[in-house]
Amino acid sequence: MMSTVCLFDIDGTLLNSGGAGQHAMEQALLDVFGVTGPYEDIRAAGRTDKAITTDLFNHHKIDLSEENWNSFLESYLAHLPNSLATQKGNVLPGIVDILNRLSEDESVSLGLLTGNLRVGADVKLQHYKLDHHFEFGGFGDVHHNRDDVARLALQEAIRHLDCDVPGETVWVIGDTPSDVTCGRAIGARTIAVATGIYDAKVLRDAKPDYLFDDFSDVAKVVDCLMGLANAAE
Repeated sequence: MMSTVCLFDIDGTLLNSGGAGQHAMEQALLDVFGVTGPYEDIRAAGRTDKAITTDLFNHHKIDLSEENWNSFLESYLAHLPNSLATQKGNVLPGIVDILNRLSEDESVSLGLLTGNLRVGADVKLQHYKLDHHFEFGGFGDVHHNRDDVARLALQEAIRHLDCDVPGETVWVIGDTPSDVTCGRAIGARTIAVATGIYDAKVLRDAKPDYLFDDFSDVAKVVDCLMGLANAAE
C-alpha cells in the first residue's frame, strides 16, 4: 500500500510558541552583537530561519560570516528553552488528536516542513511533547526559499520510506500562503489553517485544496488527509 505523507509546518499550525523563537533570536542578537532592535521590519511568518537571520544581520549591518552565524546560532539555541518556558504558548486546537489518529495508521507517514532550524524545531516539539510523531522533514538551516525546503522534505520522505513518493500522495499542512505555494512546488496537495497571522480570506486567495479556520473538527481534517472528504472547503 502506498503511504500518505503528511508534512506539517510547526509555528501557527501545530503550536503557538508565544513568540518564543523571535524572543530567543532577539536575546541572541543582544548577547552576541549588542543589538537592541528594532526588529519589527523583518517579516517572519512563512519564511526560513536562515532567511530571517540573514535579513536581521543585513538590517543591523552584521557581517554574514560563518563565525558570526555560529555564534548567533549557539546563543539562540541556548536561549530558546527558557523563551519557550516564559512566553506562554500552546498546542493548537485538535492537533494532539489529529497526530494521534494519523500516527496509528500504518499507511500514513508524518514529517515536518518548517522554516525552523532543525535543532530549534526539535526543541519546540519536545517542549510541547509532539516530537515523537515525526521522524523526518525539511528544515530552514540552509535555504532561504521555502520551496527549496519543500523539495528537501520530499527527498527526506523518499529516503525515510525507501521508495518513490508521488506528489499526489503528499499533503503539506500550514498556516501561511507560503505553505500552499511550496506544496504546489513539489506537486503536493495542501491544507491551510487560519491559526497563524493570516486570516481565512488571505489563505483562500492562495488556493489550498482545503481551508480550515482551525483544526478543532478532528474527524474532518483526518478525512481530508485520508482522501475521504468529498469537496474542498
